[in-house]
Amino acid sequence: MLLLISALNAGLIFAILALGVYISFRVFNFPDITPDGSFALGGAVTTALLVRGVDPVTATAAGFLTGLLAGAVTGTLHTRFGIHGLLSGILVMTALYSINLRILGRSNVSLSSASTLLKMWTTQAERMTGYTARCNILGWDVGMQDIACLTLLMLLIVLAIVTLICFLETKLGAAMRSCGDNPQMIRALGVSDKTLLTAGVALANGFAGLSGSLLAQYQEFADIQMGIGMVIWGLASVIIGESLLGPCRFGSLLTGAVFGSLLFRILIAIALRCGLNPNDLKLITAFFVFVALVAPQWTRKRKSIKAAEHA
Repeated sequence: MLLLISALNAGLIFAILALGVYISFRVFNFPDITPDGSFALGGAVTTALLVRGVDPVTATAAGFLTGLLAGAVTGTLHTRFGIHGLLSGILVMTALYSINLRILGRSNVSLSSASTLLKMWTTQAERMTGYTARCNILGWDVGMQDIACLTLLMLLIVLAIVTLICFLETKLGAAMRSCGDNPQMIRALGVSDKTLLTAGVALANGFAGLSGSLLAQYQEFADIQMGIGMVIWGLASVIIGESLLGPCRFGSLLTGAVFGSLLFRILIAIALRCGLNPNDLKLITAFFVFVALVAPQWTRKRKSIKAAEHA
């Protein structure tokens, strides 16, 4: 049970990252790898503020805003300076490594003695429920902190999805979606597609920064290399979600990205529980991404072959 709850907590944290990756890769068709840096940036900024006694809510918001800024820089490099989108992300991601190191002051910083958003929420949950350390759920002895974290993360995910859906249904949001589908049409309507793209990439990295902020508070430390491979993780979650749901409405695709992140994390947890060497984690991650990319193509080919046989 503890393994499942830990996997769900981590999956929900990375689901916020997946929402950001969905915006950049699917809404705007922009190959952005900045989240590898903005994820760590969000964690570094939040950690640096928390160890200085800043309010956890403010520190978490700062992680989101700094991720937003990193994405804006990437979008500006691409739209205003004509640098290729992929190279723009590489430049910002590379620069962020040194910036994150400057913010933290060393390679990793512990949050064990600092007040975090998750600790604050756990304290409130203990006061409301009367449980202090552990509680019994369906016969399983579960730590109150794990349950409280799971509840908070679920609320944040629901809030993020609802906010995104409401925003992208506005005129500005519709213009951003149209910019990804047909930028020529947006320019013909007199709207700056460059501004919309920059705003979209900034929003995507804002979610990456928020995800990194929450992960740092969940694991109670920030590491300079915590963002490595985050784009692959987010993209895998999006692809798995699309494979599970197939063609559907925008809101359902966002929900699918969340479920994809949860499933992906559970598969990783099962692999580790079955004896996988933690040093091979990136290898098994790459394998899962490969399967997620290839499986839909195999399914479509099999359906087309069966349709041709019945015709």
